[in-house]
Amino acid sequence: MTGLLYRVKSKLSIRAHRRVRGVLDGEYASVMHGKSHEFEELRPYVPGDEVRDIDWKATARNGTPYIRLYVAMRKHLVTFVVDTGRNMAAIGASGEPKRETTVLVAGIIAYLAHRHGDHVSLVSGDADGVHSMPGAGTESHVEQVLGRIQARAVPEAGHSDLDRLLSYIARRTRRRSILVIISDDEGIDDERARMLRRLHAQHELLWVSIGDADPLDPGWHDNQVLDIENGEQLPEFLKRDRALHREFTTSVSDAESATIDKLESLGITGVRVTGPDDAVSGVFRLLERHNSGRR
Repeated sequence: MTGLLYRVKSKLSIRAHRRVRGVLDGEYASVMHGKSHEFEELRPYVPGDEVRDIDWKATARNGTPYIRLYVAMRKHLVTFVVDTGRNMAAIGASGEPKRETTVLVAGIIAYLAHRHGDHVSLVSGDADGVHSMPGAGTESHVEQVLGRIQARAVPEAGHSDLDRLLSYIARRTRRRSILVIISDDEGIDDERARMLRRLHAQHELLWVSIGDADPLDPGWHDNQVLDIENGEQLPEFLKRDRALHREFTTSVSDAESATIDKLESLGITGVRVTGPDDAVSGVFRLLERHNSGRR
């Protein structure tokens, strides 16, 4: 077998030894199968039950604690919400196209989903349109999902428009899902926070930022640095301005912290992945933090 999923498996094999792969499997299982999302019935609380399962309205109504029980579900739906605008075709923090890191991150999570019998779907797009692929659980379907991401995130694509994707999900997705949102270094303003809060009320949300390149990095001094949004070239005198470079580095770090803090305030787990070599550990951090936050 060749293709994108094969590359994902190869990266996992090289970057994660057997024990780490086992931990990844375990963290994924805890996120997706720790608890079914479908409510079944209420019953009186007994010692040993999780306090977080208490239904406070029923408890107030009956004057004694009641907990919520959930139906055991065999399959979960993992929906990747991926910005495939032209921003994702740009060079990332590692010096490689952000598109390649995106495919790898999505591929690792999709492969884990496949191993656990879950289904994977995709919502992708840009300012010119949104496209979706229904859920399925086969390796060939995972390959198609990854192929769609790689094919759409090209320099000729429309402008990135993450809000349009989030709005599409809010309007069209009825079934509770695990949403894995993948974009570049996007901030979270008040309007986006409201949309994320709305989605989080219905779905489990995970957020992955693919780090932008540092255009002032000395390693780029001998190369043209172009803005993929408008094709404008970074002037030579700015590329060699050390003070500006320090300010830029600080601003990137501050923006990353602000995004993660904002996500945490919304109850959403997020990580920033800098490149393909950071993808395995980035997914591990994402799943581990998400599980830690729920314990």
